[in-house]
Amino acid sequence: MSTPPVTAAAPAEPIPECPHCQKPTPLCICDSVTPIENRLSLLILQHPQEQDRALGTARLLAKHFEDATVRVGLSWPSLSKALGHPVENASHWAVLYLGSARAADLEAEGEIVALNRKGEVAENQRAILGKLEGVVLLDGTWSQAKALWWRNPWMLKCQRLILNPARPSRYGRLRREPRRDGLSTIEAAATLLSTLERRPDIAETLNASFERMLNRYREVQAEMPELAPKPAPKGRRRDFRRGKRA
Repeated sequence: MSTPPVTAAAPAEPIPECPHCQKPTPLCICDSVTPIENRLSLLILQHPQEQDRALGTARLLAKHFEDATVRVGLSWPSLSKALGHPVENASHWAVLYLGSARAADLEAEGEIVALNRKGEVAENQRAILGKLEGVVLLDGTWSQAKALWWRNPWMLKCQRLILNPARPSRYGRLRREPRRDGLSTIEAAATLLSTLERRPDIAETLNASFERMLNRYREVQAEMPELAPKPAPKGRRRDFRRGKRA
């Protein structure tokens, strides 16, 4: 009696990705996103080696706003080139600064602090924050975000801001931050835009979306761990993230 031929198992079908957030569809929450009208423009510069699509928030953040731009790359000649349209005065744009200055060390008040070129708390905080027209966020690991900063000297023309968040990142154990003021990109945007526009609803909407994303990730961990791996044990990771982004 002849042995029936062994047939190779059919390869698993690839899991499709959402065209908006670029996450595998089991992790996507785009159908629950609530659109927000924003007065301040938002520019997110993402390092090309940023690979953490499962827990990344840049594209999910951008989906909330009509006036939001995501650019992937290392450098652009100017703010206008990065945005794709002319900007009259780059000093009316802010960039979340990646220097060593910390709000706690500066004894600064408020969740957003404007710095001068010396890394000190700038005078006339209200006037500086009130004239802003847009915000630049750097998305990637800590080292990737610093690379974006140094490769784009036009950022020196922008107003430097640092955050003094009231609470640590909601990532918790899913992603450890090197500093207490290290937030995800969507959390940083929530703090910046809600405070600068004086609209608490922006923070409520963005943070609620982030919580849904994290809850979905935890749910998928049990059924599809290849899509939502558990974090490495403490001490195993060599790089950290910042919202940046991050």
